[in-house]
Amino acid sequence: MTEAFCYSSDFERALDFGRPPNIKKLFPNSKALIVSGKYIDHAMLTKGNCMTIAANGRNSFIIRGTLLAAQRANAAVIIEIARSEGGIDAYCAVSLWNIARQTDAFMNELGITIPVAIHADHFGLKKPEDIEPAKTEIQSLFDAGITSIAIDASHMPDDQNLLANIELFPFIPGWAGLETEVGEIKGKSGLSTPEEALFLIQGLNAHNIFPNWIALNNGTTHGIEASDTGIQVELTTAIHQALEKYKISGAQHGTSGNNSDRLRAIASKTRTTKANVATALQMISWGLKVNDYGNAILDNGNFIKQEGCGVSESMWEHMTAYAKAKDLKGGNYKKLNLPFESRLLSQPKEIRKRMAKGVENFVYGLLTNVFNTENTAQIVINDILNRRSNDPGTKAQKIESEKNWTKEKIIENALKISSDKGLGGNFED
Repeated sequence: MTEAFCYSSDFERALDFGRPPNIKKLFPNSKALIVSGKYIDHAMLTKGNCMTIAANGRNSFIIRGTLLAAQRANAAVIIEIARSEGGIDAYCAVSLWNIARQTDAFMNELGITIPVAIHADHFGLKKPEDIEPAKTEIQSLFDAGITSIAIDASHMPDDQNLLANIELFPFIPGWAGLETEVGEIKGKSGLSTPEEALFLIQGLNAHNIFPNWIALNNGTTHGIEASDTGIQVELTTAIHQALEKYKISGAQHGTSGNNSDRLRAIASKTRTTKANVATALQMISWGLKVNDYGNAILDNGNFIKQEGCGVSESMWEHMTAYAKAKDLKGGNYKKLNLPFESRLLSQPKEIRKRMAKGVENFVYGLLTNVFNTENTAQIVINDILNRRSNDPGTKAQKIESEKNWTKEKIIENALKISSDKGLGGNFED
């Protein structure tokens, strides 16, 4: 797009007040309204009974398509990448260190005027030894333009999960959005409980840590849903009610493959404000056949490429041949992202455009027909103008005593929690 864009005075003022310091430093002349994840969460709560997409930008077409859909819906959204997807051992070319630059560039190119947060999702820690190197890495992410982060130590026991969150908190800017997690995302195995969630949030509260979101294992999975059981709305509601006085919102992981009615229920009946969508957007950008809610349709275990959608037919042949040679099946097709990003970018313009358009149409449908996210962009802008700040502050206040949540008492009290962590294995996104 080459036309000149007209920016309102309110938008110009929101750019001045609302962009965090790292974004202003990286993109001093930008017209992209990249904001703290806190603002996105607050806007969903202000509108009520809605949540927004956190789109995992596994390729650049997903980022473009999501931004265009959000502009159409006048919706505030989150662009994210998980540590497993875009970290040091990444399987995507889009990374934790370049996703903000790509998003900013696309927003300026396309004339995007809705607020966007850049989220580092599932910053996973699997053992206490992972904490020390994470301190430097987390700082590098904010240096690269991240405006929100999910500290995910849910792989560890409850006491170590809480202690890891406490130890890493000083390395996260005070203005940034924050997500925490209890229970790995592994389907019906190891479901989260109110007791576990309370332990984590109460302990954080005692240390003046007030996350925007908590992610749960509420019955869904990452990748392709094997069945339609998916998210357990009643369990999610019960946990959110138990946490009500701590004013924390929900982050719904594993959204791909869950039917629209269940997602509408999560948006309307729980305190969820953030819904991660990854696998569905990847499949749609490639042009694969999915059902109405983004779950890939298989034919004898094989994906179905739709003619005239997504990548070119010849490119899909290359991708499937590569997958066969590497013995990649099902959800592990995600590992095609890194080796094929440059090849996908080298396709004809009309192919690249239709890849992003497929994502745009799907995301627009989610935002307007399922998540109830329309017109939340203006809520964020109004909030920024009222506060004249890049930080809307915290939703909660301290109500727990730190003396009851020392390291020794955390370890002691964790032994009293009755929980089932479920099956072992690698459940990363």
